[in-house]
Amino acid sequence: MPYLSTLLGKPVTDMDGSRVGRLEDLIASLHGAMPHPMVVALAVRHPGGLRLLPISAVAALVAPAIPLRQRLQDIPPHVPGEHELYLARDVLDKQIIDTSGARVVRVNDLELARVNNHFYVANVDVGGLGLLRRLGLAGLVEKMARRLKRPLRSTAISWDAVELLPGQNSMRLKVPGEKLAELHPADLAEIISDLSRAEGSRLVESLDVKTLADTLEEIEPDFQASLIEAMPDEKVADVLEEMAPDEAADLLAELPQERSRELLELMEDEEAEDVRKLLTYPEDTAGGIMNTEFVSVRPHLTAEEVLATLRETAHEAETIYYVYVTDEEGRLVGVFSLQDLVLAQPKTPVTDFMHHRIVSVHLRDSQDKVAQVVAKYNLLAVPVVDDEGRMHGIVTADDALDKIIPTAWKKRLPRMWG
Repeated sequence: MPYLSTLLGKPVTDMDGSRVGRLEDLIASLHGAMPHPMVVALAVRHPGGLRLLPISAVAALVAPAIPLRQRLQDIPPHVPGEHELYLARDVLDKQIIDTSGARVVRVNDLELARVNNHFYVANVDVGGLGLLRRLGLAGLVEKMARRLKRPLRSTAISWDAVELLPGQNSMRLKVPGEKLAELHPADLAEIISDLSRAEGSRLVESLDVKTLADTLEEIEPDFQASLIEAMPDEKVADVLEEMAPDEAADLLAELPQERSRELLELMEDEEAEDVRKLLTYPEDTAGGIMNTEFVSVRPHLTAEEVLATLRETAHEAETIYYVYVTDEEGRLVGVFSLQDLVLAQPKTPVTDFMHHRIVSVHLRDSQDKVAQVVAKYNLLAVPVVDDEGRMHGIVTADDALDKIIPTAWKKRLPRMWG
């Protein structure tokens, strides 16, 4: 199969064999059911300038010289469409996202495939062999590798597993596509961290609100702030509403106070109230890192009634490994795990299987103390209470350990909670 690098610069000849120019680029269309771009035109550099010719005017694309079916002046020019791109100008040497490997890579070459008399972009070469091919050294290096019995590994990625970065192409391409939306937020966050600030911001702006909220939660707050710096306040407010309250509060704390106030005004009252509450506590205390979304039930309920309650409300909580039991004043009186709940008989009252000895932390306890409690009692989350024992939130283990385990290491640990 031919490579783009082996076609660029080839002479283009008229129908009578006379040279009329050289191939400067190929134009491919992203429109249609085929997931791979189809070559629809050639960009030919000739003495009069650059001429775009439809692929139908070409007798043979893969040849020592590219012959046309008719005279150059008789060929109507190709008019680029909205979903077309120049392969050399818009893709070659550009950074793209490998969605199969969740990484940012640079395009060194493009491999074409011929299917039913049409040429498509089949694969993206991101390895050193692509660079050697463009220098004309690939054949020599491959020959030496065979002699040494160390064959070169393929570094090709199928086009249907890549996404172009928004803003780097002159055409208005619809990016990112479904492939990016399917990535885990942690993978998206790692991809964004590998990009420049400008590229990362453009990618962030192109994500839908829910995906963006989940992705930002995987990024450090100071980097979050830089990514949304130029984003419209209305969208930022929507994103903040989708984020966990503690994550939203961390992000707002990194923004200028005036913008933080404006964003809080744009948020829905209920979500804004939770975030405002968190912002009143120092960021290195239990109150500052707690999440106000948790599951609590009253002690008079039975096991089957608790299950019914969880089905209706659990989607609003960050974690339901533990269910907290509070009285009418909101005081914490017990706790039980999902295992305790599942093993209980349906009619068993909560008071019969809940744990009465509760490990908790105070709103003003330091983050270090919270982390020590979590580690000592091997907890996935710890409740946060005030002087009267009223429960205000929970601190999950990953948030508690933020200052003890470096962030780069913590994000590589298995996510056992939330």
